Amino acid sequence: MSVNLPSSSRNGFRFVLPPSLGSEQVRERADKLAAFLHRALGKPVEVSVAASYEALAKDLLSGRADAAWAPPFVCARTEAMGVRVLVRGVRLGMSSYRAALVCRAGARLTLERLRGTTAAWVDRDAVAGYLLPVAYLKAQGVEPTRVFTAQHFTGSYRGALEEVLAGRADVSGVFCPPSSTGLSYTAGVEKVLGQRAGDKFELIAYTEEAPNDGVPVAMSVSPELASSLESTLLGLGDTPEGQDLLKNLFSADRFEPAPRMGYRALYRVALASL
Repeated sequence: MSVNLPSSSRNGFRFVLPPSLGSEQVRERADKLAAFLHRALGKPVEVSVAASYEALAKDLLSGRADAAWAPPFVCARTEAMGVRVLVRGVRLGMSSYRAALVCRAGARLTLERLRGTTAAWVDRDAVAGYLLPVAYLKAQGVEPTRVFTAQHFTGSYRGALEEVLAGRADVSGVFCPPSSTGLSYTAGVEKVLGQRAGDKFELIAYTEEAPNDGVPVAMSVSPELASSLESTLLGLGDTPEGQDLLKNLFSADRFEPAPRMGYRALYRVALASL
């Protein structure tokens, strides 16, 4: 699997994954997705990892990518430009999630004790890994550029959380289930770093909720092919192979049709993070 931009050939179908998954861990699963979609769509499929969220959005808008597994803010940006989001993930019966602002266990950080600390984020377009936490901080009267002595982006949730564990950063953000599930921030941490990793972190605060990740399709894709892709994704749970992709690649229980313009509310979050 290539981690570069999809090729310019129009003979195949190009599906792009976000960098937040981590290119090394996603290689084998991406190959499985390519084989699955090849059989379902009846044409060669190339699956690649975008260099950044910005690159992912540009690939979709330019037609260099035909479809993508995209974080919510990329869905919002591309949808506003005319791109249709076919489906969105459902986790624990919910089509939304929230972010948790976390620190190392024992650090005992609070909103009032953040001055002089450092933050490791995922990407400027990462909703749980940057946008929601920063919007939350600003809403609480905490200006990140004044409070943090340094902020940097690692490109993945694993990278950001590992920066905190290694002591190279004090604070980070991670996705987690909404409050109605009864699950805590540890569910998000352990999804990224593995079982029991949640014990290595402490919660600073939870943010508001945002829509789950979705699958936008480029405007250059024919309605027939888009419909075929949508049906394929909605039916992933019908086979063991599809269930494996849902669990291990998309981190979802199933897909559901995405409502038209369902990501508009994220522009408020994006503006608040500037």
